[in-house]
Amino acid sequence: MSFDLTTWATQHRAQLDAFLHDRYRDAWPPAFDEALRYPVFGGGKRVRPLLTLAAARALLGPEASLTAAYHAAWAVELIHTYSLVHDDLPAMDDDDMRRGRPTVHRAYDEATAILTGDALLTDAFRLLTEADLAPHHIVNMVRRLTDAAGHKGMIGGQVADIRWSMAPGGLDALTALHAGKTGALIRCAVELGAVCAHANDETLTRLADYGRLVGMAFQLADDVLDAEEDEGDDGPPSFVKLLGEEETTRRAHQMAHQAIDRVRDLPCPDALIALAHFTVERTV
Repeated sequence: MSFDLTTWATQHRAQLDAFLHDRYRDAWPPAFDEALRYPVFGGGKRVRPLLTLAAARALLGPEASLTAAYHAAWAVELIHTYSLVHDDLPAMDDDDMRRGRPTVHRAYDEATAILTGDALLTDAFRLLTEADLAPHHIVNMVRRLTDAAGHKGMIGGQVADIRWSMAPGGLDALTALHAGKTGALIRCAVELGAVCAHANDETLTRLADYGRLVGMAFQLADDVLDAEEDEGDDGPPSFVKLLGEEETTRRAHQMAHQAIDRVRDLPCPDALIALAHFTVERTV
């Protein structure tokens, strides 16, 4: 039987959303719960948490409990969401709209947006500590997530991004930028799922390679989708500007297929394979 990514993703998104909807009922002051939920339910496809769950499924099988992996998946999604809230701020990208509705600092105010991002970032690590795993696995996940989200990964990539206009670089510099800004958290999402499934070092390395390749394929495909919006000297750095649309598309598909080759012989790789295709096709 072929794997149905749409059905699988819809089921897991529903479970992810149900938990996150209830997560901030105890927010203080009480009215802050609305601001916390606003970006979490902003219309995202939950690609990163789905990758976490898919990695755990790849090792444990389709019938295994993914309870621990859900905690890691929620943590990854909160890190991603906080980063978008802060990226939209006037001091960063200064965006008024995200996914068809006002950004958090426009829907509320700038201070609330900063604090919302801070709260989501902090709670991500609390979620990891709540996973039903041995302490050394939790410490492993915390270390991997802090590396991916911090100055060696996502934040470092964001710094490179905002400085690009002052010191534009070539293909190697742009690849390094997106390996941090976009790719690090995607790679980490896969790694956390593997840790939750008690992967050995060799399997973790293979899954990390998959995550790295999928992360870059995702960014290449994004640049193609956003090519018209991003064109011009004032637009953000883009692979399409350096390579052209045809070559950028070719590389995205090549990396997606390389990622699939890394995981094809795992016990249950169907969701990972489907998500690799999704990164360049965007069908669900």
